[in-house]
Amino acid sequence: MNDCIFCKIVAGAIPAQRVYEDDLMIAFKDINPKAPVHLLAVPRLHLARLDGLDDSHRELIAHMMLTLPRLAREQGAGDFRTIINNGAGAGQEVPHLHMHILGGGKLPGF
Repeated sequence: MNDCIFCKIVAGAIPAQRVYEDDLMIAFKDINPKAPVHLLAVPRLHLARLDGLDDSHRELIAHMMLTLPRLAREQGAGDFRTIINNGAGAGQEVPHLHMHILGGGKLPGF
C-alpha cells in the first residue's frame, strides 16, 4: 500500500524507533505515547483490520501475540495492556492492523 504510513515504516521509508523486527512483524515506539511504555506491533503484510483476517493468517497472529509479552518485558513495561482497535469507530487511526502494548506504570481503567 503506497499511502499506508505503517507500510512505509515497515519498508524503512519513514523512520521509527524500532525495538524488534523479524520476518513477520516489526515493533516500534509510538510517537504519541499514552503510557511510559507504548509500542506498536505491526505485521509486515498489509492487513487493514482484525476482522479482515482468515485462516491463512493464523501463524502470523499467533506469532505476534506470543511475541508481545517478551517485548513488553524487554522494554520494562511490567504489567501491560494490549489493545487492537478495529475500524475508525473503535479508534483505529491507521488502516493497517496493529497491536498497542501499553505499560510501565498504573494504567487508567476503561
